[in-house]
Amino acid sequence: MKALFPRGLHARLALAFSLLSVILTLALLGLVERRAIGQLEQQIGAGLADLAVQASDKLERGMFERYREIGLIADRPSLADPAYDNARLTRTLRRVQETYHYYEWIGVAGLDGKVKATGNGLLVGADVSKRPWFRQGLEGGFVGDVHEAVLLARLLPAQPEPRRFVDLAFPYVDTAGKVQGVLGAHVSWNWAREVAHSVVGANARSAPLDALILDAAGRVLLGPPELADRVLDLESVRRARTGADARRGQHLVERWPDGRDYVVGYQKGAGHANYPGLGWTVLVRQEVAQAYAPARDLRNYVLWSGAALAALFSLVGIWVARSITRPLARLADAATGLRQGGAARIATQPEDYAEIRALGRSLNALVSDLESRRGQLEGLNGRLEELVEARTRELRRALETVQASEARIRAIVETAQDAFIGVDLKGRIVDWNGQAELLLGWRREEAIGRDLASLVHLDQLREAASGALADFAGAVQAGHERRVERVVADRHGVEIPVEMSTGLTGSGEAAVFSIFLRDITERKRIERMKNEFVGTVSHELRTPLTSIRASLALLADGALGALPPDVLELVEICNSNCIRLNRLVDDMLDIQKIEAGMMRFAPSEQPLLPLAREAVRTMRGMAGAAGVTLELAAEDEGLRARFDHDRMTQVLVNLLSNAIRVAPAESRVAVTLAPHADGASLSVADSGPGIAPALRERVFQPFVQIGERGSAPAGGTGLGLAICKRIVEEHGGSIAIGDAPGGGALFTITLPA
Repeated sequence: MKALFPRGLHARLALAFSLLSVILTLALLGLVERRAIGQLEQQIGAGLADLAVQASDKLERGMFERYREIGLIADRPSLADPAYDNARLTRTLRRVQETYHYYEWIGVAGLDGKVKATGNGLLVGADVSKRPWFRQGLEGGFVGDVHEAVLLARLLPAQPEPRRFVDLAFPYVDTAGKVQGVLGAHVSWNWAREVAHSVVGANARSAPLDALILDAAGRVLLGPPELADRVLDLESVRRARTGADARRGQHLVERWPDGRDYVVGYQKGAGHANYPGLGWTVLVRQEVAQAYAPARDLRNYVLWSGAALAALFSLVGIWVARSITRPLARLADAATGLRQGGAARIATQPEDYAEIRALGRSLNALVSDLESRRGQLEGLNGRLEELVEARTRELRRALETVQASEARIRAIVETAQDAFIGVDLKGRIVDWNGQAELLLGWRREEAIGRDLASLVHLDQLREAASGALADFAGAVQAGHERRVERVVADRHGVEIPVEMSTGLTGSGEAAVFSIFLRDITERKRIERMKNEFVGTVSHELRTPLTSIRASLALLADGALGALPPDVLELVEICNSNCIRLNRLVDDMLDIQKIEAGMMRFAPSEQPLLPLAREAVRTMRGMAGAAGVTLELAAEDEGLRARFDHDRMTQVLVNLLSNAIRVAPAESRVAVTLAPHADGASLSVADSGPGIAPALRERVFQPFVQIGERGSAPAGGTGLGLAICKRIVEEHGGSIAIGDAPGGGALFTITLPA
């Protein structure tokens, strides 16, 4: 083989050019075969899939239009109007049937199943109560799959093939919402034939195409005559039924029952808008030989073009090889003379190509350049050593500064009163001060390098340490740092209430969480003692207050005889203030129960309208005494939410009491129920002075009272709105204040569904 291989550069270049030409031709053919022809075949299949998608979309949209149209007609109140006689109803249905010629029949049947009126006068008086479209139409919107005509087969004009219909039916109701009958329509299946022709007709002019429509069971509803009413068990049908993306058609190559291979585009219908669809599958097929004819022509063209290019490149390669080697041979002879000690310069000719001239100039300058560069290299080495020494001194000073800063930070952390834990983004502990040792019981050398979740039994930190620390770091950088109260456990499992604050230092993989924990056991104990004291005092006040209130009521009612007017006035003043004090004690007990977590809630899903009616009925006496009218409006009477009935009644009664108290005489207080994006909302609007925006957050704090725009107190205990807010938040909802239309305050409660 080595003897056969040419030794000269000229022969080698000529051989290389010829081989490269052949290899290029083969590579080009392979590339076109794999990429271009493959893509072309893919595009051809995708074109058939697009036709299937278009046909399916037209079918679903067409059925949606008929479905929507029959539904809209059924919603017309005139269908159930006794004054709307059958003659007028017939004219209306006739106009509807004339607007769309594929309505073979449209009519109205009563609850007894007797047809009252039709658009073409057929089947009037007939009993359709056994027909599926009537029975299922009574229960709601109905669309039935394709079937042959039954009652109308003998009444409609004859045609070459049996008539097929798609049934549509909707119930119609009277003004009270009671079903009075069914509006039904039979749509001719010829409509689907026209849809298929409109999609594939233009594309079938160049090569035959077949469009098939199959029902949900795989039965051919529309297609070539030899496949009519056959159930096809094909891979394309199975894939269409189980396809993950119903909006995009797919294609494949498969063999059909006639023994031929077809490229098949398929798409399964999925309805449109509120039309549920009947599960029709559209197939568009074309024989493989006809479908892939452009790819076959392209392959032949590439083959012959590649052979011609290979021959041309071989001839050009021989000429180029000779042009390249001639000046190189001359240059090699001159270089050999220099190596043997000759002093002549290497000569180049003007007709030589630029690379040869450049090589000659480079060789001539090589020796002189080597001498000059040796001197430059020696000077550069000296300067480089000086630069390295200077950079080393700077790095040493920077390291000393960093070490001093680290020592200061370590001293600050060790002398801090709070426990400090440093955690990297993988949840490993990188720092642990002395207070952390005292609080949690783990020594520093035991904690460093351990996973945070294995030492600190805190759910929030456990979740972060198990994979969400990077997201948590982004939240801290976005400004979400805050102090929160949590409960942790030391190494012995003893639970310790702490106040926790977090921060993030650094960025990227070098970021470190700074977690400070402060033991608040003593503070919690003092708060618990305070709450127990307030609860005990409030509870003990109720017993004497009840006796005082009952005694004053007896005196005011004359149980001990008539009292002088001045004495009666003093008794009434005492009685009213006793009632106010009793209400204050009740409110304080409610606040205490909420804060202690002792108030019980029993939420359940229930309608909101009875709750609002009960609250309005409870406050109607107070409103009448103040000359205020109560109004109740509901945008959706069936609106439901999940809430505790007694507690939400307490909230609504409190809001109504406040609204009546500030509303002027002869005005109204409106209660409105409305759906909300997160559930449902209840709003109470009055015509009073309103609440200034700057004071709207304060009014929900305990013992805060305001008057007109915050100028004077409005009376009461100042606890009602605080209790309302706590109760609503316990339900997972929210309460907000706004401006009512026309002036006044608008309180809006939002409850989750």
